Amino acid sequence: MFAYIKGTLETKSNTYVVVDVNGVGYKIFMSLKAIEKVGEIGKVVKIHTHYYVREDNISLYGFTTIEELRMFELLLSVSGIGAKSAISMLSEITPSNFALAVITNDISKLVKIPGIGNKTAARIVLELKDKLKTDVGVDLSSEQKENDNSLINDKTSEAISALQVLGYTRRDTEKALEKIEIDNLEIEDIIKQALRLLSK
Repeated sequence: MFAYIKGTLETKSNTYVVVDVNGVGYKIFMSLKAIEKVGEIGKVVKIHTHYYVREDNISLYGFTTIEELRMFELLLSVSGIGAKSAISMLSEITPSNFALAVITNDISKLVKIPGIGNKTAARIVLELKDKLKTDVGVDLSSEQKENDNSLINDKTSEAISALQVLGYTRRDTEKALEKIEIDNLEIEDIIKQALRLLSK
């Protein structure tokens, strides 16, 4: 319903902000990390939003980047993960690290997040990897096999898969990666640089 809200930042708390748009104040729940970097009170801000509707709750959740919004919506698609859990996870792990954890089955990275145990972490990885294969037609295991003999190709394959978790097309991610010298970079740094290029 609301793709984003742009207006004057009126209030900042630990869990939400209030943005004034033509005299109407929108209360938007955000992660602590997002609240810290959203901007200064009195300044005009643009916040990407998710309109969350349940029988007993109608709320707006906000994000400073499209990647954060996509990660939030992915987490909501996992059984047992609610809006509060998803928004708290955004305070503990970046979208790039989250996507990398999913495509590499790195459950240990997810269980470091408060409130996420082994079972929940395993469910996140299982359900989102299956969703990735369904949505974008990527068979991660076959790609890994094809690239066994090349570390650079393995890096590229993992980076592409992680970016696709965040909703980018394979074509767009490949174009972004062509502009990055990946030889001496770690996967996380490759993904972060690609995200900067893709968000322009």
